[in-house]
Amino acid sequence: MKLVIVRHGESEYNKENLFSGWEDVALTEKGVREAKMAGRTIRCQKIVFDHAYTSVLCRAIESLQYILAEINQEWLPVDKSWRLNERSYGALQRLNKAETATKFGKERVNHWRRSYDAVPPMLDFSDPRHPVHDRRYRDVDPRLLPGGESLKTTLDRVLPYWTDRIAPHLIAGENVLLVSHRNTLRALIKYLENISDEEIVHVDIPTGSPIIYEFDRQLNILSKEEPDAQEMER
Repeated sequence: MKLVIVRHGESEYNKENLFSGWEDVALTEKGVREAKMAGRTIRCQKIVFDHAYTSVLCRAIESLQYILAEINQEWLPVDKSWRLNERSYGALQRLNKAETATKFGKERVNHWRRSYDAVPPMLDFSDPRHPVHDRRYRDVDPRLLPGGESLKTTLDRVLPYWTDRIAPHLIAGENVLLVSHRNTLRALIKYLENISDEEIVHVDIPTGSPIIYEFDRQLNILSKEEPDAQEMER
């Protein structure tokens, strides 16, 4: 059974060098091309999927839709969950990354961004950027909605969904497609590959580049492949 994970294509905030987190921003034209290229790369693998998962943020949803169209599996059941959202960057959301580094210091901002357990400045419940004010989370216990997260607490959020909703399909021998976000996928990769807190700092995931895992029935990784999109096109 196979798990294919893809980070969404370039978003408007990626292009503008802004912290996105739980902000809902669309794909750029480049992001659309990246999502379509990811789909063509996956199509070359000839994987027939049984389920697809994504977050409730449009950049991931749109990327998944483009991928499904490219692999001719638009009929596939799709589950969307807030637990697959990007890491919340708290009060840094909507801010320019370079300007934030100038204000707080490059080392401090890099520590917030890359380390495993550092938490950025938190959003207060009264801040309109806090997810308690977004109707898509109205059925979620407000105590579960983050005002800011570390990579560690992002994994704490993602792991129950992985265990309860995604992993059982792999154990049953089914193939799964997951389109999500940089830090959500970094957190999941840390768990799947048992990467240390120190080493995860050096792991990054580019936009629109599929990673293919093959598991046995005990969810041991048999193989990991990162097919080159340009090679697939030749």
